[in-house]
Amino acid sequence: MLVVKTKHMKALVLKHLTDLKENTQPLQMMDLPVPQTAAGEILIKISACGVCHTELDEIEGRTPPTKLPCIPGHQIIGFVVDCGEKVIKFTVGDRVGVGWINHACGRCRYCLSGMENLCRDFQATGRDAPGGYAEFVTVAEKFAFAVPDIFTDVQAAPLLCAGAIGYRSLQLARLSDGASLGLTGFGASAHLVLKIIRHLYPRTQVFVFARSESERRFARELGAVWAGDIAAACPRKLFAIIDTTPVWRPVLEALQNLEPAGRLVINAIRKENSDKEYLLHLDYQKHLWQEKEIKSVANVTRQDIEKFLDIAAQMNLIPEVEEYPLAEANRALAELKAGKIRGAKVLKIGQ
Repeated sequence: MLVVKTKHMKALVLKHLTDLKENTQPLQMMDLPVPQTAAGEILIKISACGVCHTELDEIEGRTPPTKLPCIPGHQIIGFVVDCGEKVIKFTVGDRVGVGWINHACGRCRYCLSGMENLCRDFQATGRDAPGGYAEFVTVAEKFAFAVPDIFTDVQAAPLLCAGAIGYRSLQLARLSDGASLGLTGFGASAHLVLKIIRHLYPRTQVFVFARSESERRFARELGAVWAGDIAAACPRKLFAIIDTTPVWRPVLEALQNLEPAGRLVINAIRKENSDKEYLLHLDYQKHLWQEKEIKSVANVTRQDIEKFLDIAAQMNLIPEVEEYPLAEANRALAELKAGKIRGAKVLKIGQ
């Protein structure tokens, strides 16, 4: 049986919003009390937590935390060490995961129609509730997930968000086997989408648009039939494109590369304003005419995570991972901001 032997924990805390170009140490290590479980909650001893671009959006204020200080992180893997009253789904010793979705009301029309990701009371782990850049975290058991044994803790962490949101993006792209797909940006989510496509849609050809040659080379290694610069013209028009970049220029470039009735799916919680002027070049005939569509991705549902974990286990989907100790989370974030990416970044926190 796992036992909590300490009353305090190490946690990385965001105390105020900041520009990561000016401040490369936005998170401070602190000693905090181990959180206590309420009814229906479990206490998790965290072993790994993925590093997501959304953390950059939180730190820089594009999707600011509900209150400061806060503990970021929403791709959590760990073990249950305590259960509150009325917990029935998990027991002490179970390995669990926690993703971006931390709360939804369960009563509104969105929740009742399977779209809890759009609930007005939606709360996110690491933004509206304490996250995984810490040694312990509590969560309502209904927002925790059993993790397939096939994955190590570090391998499983990116599946909770990068994988699940990539899976939701793929569903929104309405892809069928043999239809061509473009991926704009090639980080944690996109590299998992490419692996999923090779399993679910083996006849589909994938074209990747990425800003660095290292990312393009990585995409080709994973099976992309073509990889070029963000602004490159694709060798063929595409049925759908999934954009995971944080900026605006790729949106216009992608629209030019769609075939008639093609769909662009924007997989980003926020876009930065650094190149927003590119939208002034939007041309109806060139970019939108012939029934092209733009679809955004908003959060994930619990069903997205559960379905994706099942698919990932069935296909033995192993993410490409770069590991960092908890104390080096600021370095991982700085590298992510600078575009130094190969697969997913994960904090290794404990056993």
